[in-house]
Amino acid sequence: MTAGVLAGARVLRRRRRLGPLWVPVAVVFLLGAMLVGVLVGPANLDAGGVVTSLLAHARVPGVHSHLSSVDETILWQIRMPRVIIGALVGAMLATAGASYQGVFRNPLADPYLLGVAAGAGLGATLAVVYAPARELLPPAAFVGGAVAVALTYALGSAGGRDRSGATLVLAGVTVVSFLTAVQTFVQQQHANTLQQVYSWILGSLPSSGWSDVVLLLPYVGLALAVLLLHRRLLDVLSLGEEEAATVGIDVGRVRLAVVVAATIGTAGAVAVSGLIGFVGIVVPHAIRLVVGSSYRLLLPLSVVVGAGFLVLADVVARTVLSPAEVPIGVITAFCGAPFFAVVLRTSRKGFR
Repeated sequence: MTAGVLAGARVLRRRRRLGPLWVPVAVVFLLGAMLVGVLVGPANLDAGGVVTSLLAHARVPGVHSHLSSVDETILWQIRMPRVIIGALVGAMLATAGASYQGVFRNPLADPYLLGVAAGAGLGATLAVVYAPARELLPPAAFVGGAVAVALTYALGSAGGRDRSGATLVLAGVTVVSFLTAVQTFVQQQHANTLQQVYSWILGSLPSSGWSDVVLLLPYVGLALAVLLLHRRLLDVLSLGEEEAATVGIDVGRVRLAVVVAATIGTAGAVAVSGLIGFVGIVVPHAIRLVVGSSYRLLLPLSVVVGAGFLVLADVVARTVLSPAEVPIGVITAFCGAPFFAVVLRTSRKGFR
């Protein structure tokens, strides 16, 4: 027993000492993933030409793009926006997952825990059925996800002012069940929309240019900023609510701020990309295996690694059966399902 404790302590010290060194590694991983994302596709782009074009658009003195006008259009109007959307969505889902796991002290918590997915799915279904205009789907999904979490919070506090983590999770299960039932009923009444709704539920990254980037960036930027500012408080909260309260932390305020920020960012991501599962579980736990569970390092790395992970998943989704495109949610599920075995095994030993 003593030898095991000492060995565990040595591992923790080694992780803390080497932890900051993983930041540049993660940044290189993200940059490499984004470069692969803009290079790989039906039209072959020259790697040197792409790098030159990037430097030229960054206004580096003396550098001029040598790509043709067609290749420039492919790079800047199709692939670059899609890669940036993938990075934003991946960063948001991974960071939201890590934040939910900390605030609820649940290793299996994900960004859809409090009903964002069910609410967004219902909103998207209603938009497809009653307002076929494609541009109405993202705002409908966003509103649906936000309303679902508001219902969860209202239900979780119905019995009193205390919103414990367990109470909120149970309220989330109730809201998810109800909204899923409503969505199923609406779909059964309009069977002709099943394929469109199903495609959206499986998730995909749009290739519609920069408009979706502009739509998504404010939500994700604000949410990530709030979550990163709370990373030290999440470290304390991970020790337990009573312990956090004894050192003067307002547990309710911290939980509300984290949940609201994660929900807003997740709802924005879902509105653009549909439901992409497992990112919020796979990425944070993979990082924990390497650097430990300190949120001071876990959250920044979740931003960077989550972004790179989803960009690469999208590359696989649009190339593995080319010219057909596999829903990106299928690719992340292939990665996430085996990862549950690791999560369940480590969670037996306790979760911080």
